[in-house]
Amino acid sequence: MKTSVKKNPLTRDKLWLKEPEIHDFPAAQDYLELLYEPDKAQKIVEKLKKAPTITKKSKDILRASKLALLPETNIHVKENLKKVEKNKKLSPILLVRGQNELIIADGYHRLCCSYYLTEDLEVPCRLI
Repeated sequence: MKTSVKKNPLTRDKLWLKEPEIHDFPAAQDYLELLYEPDKAQKIVEKLKKAPTITKKSKDILRASKLALLPETNIHVKENLKKVEKNKKLSPILLVRGQNELIIADGYHRLCCSYYLTEDLEVPCRLI
């Protein structure tokens, strides 16, 4: 499935919000509580809230996370692609440096969406 978005010149400012949305942080905490005790997960999220928003390439984030690229047919990836087609911006992703891999605390589907649009585009993220 090819999206019509690929025909338009994409820029970071067209695709991404400047700062994460407020609901991204509780979602990150829910995920991180699967990996860490709740107190530690909460402390990580507090650090993410204070971290500056930086940019990294989607292909590098995906490689560092060691996660598979979700298919374009994944419901959440498709929803994000539709958002972009409607000129709605995506929220930056929340990243945590793990022992030997990058943890995508929130934004895995948005990352996969951006990869399908262009793997070289800089993705806004918070990284701690």
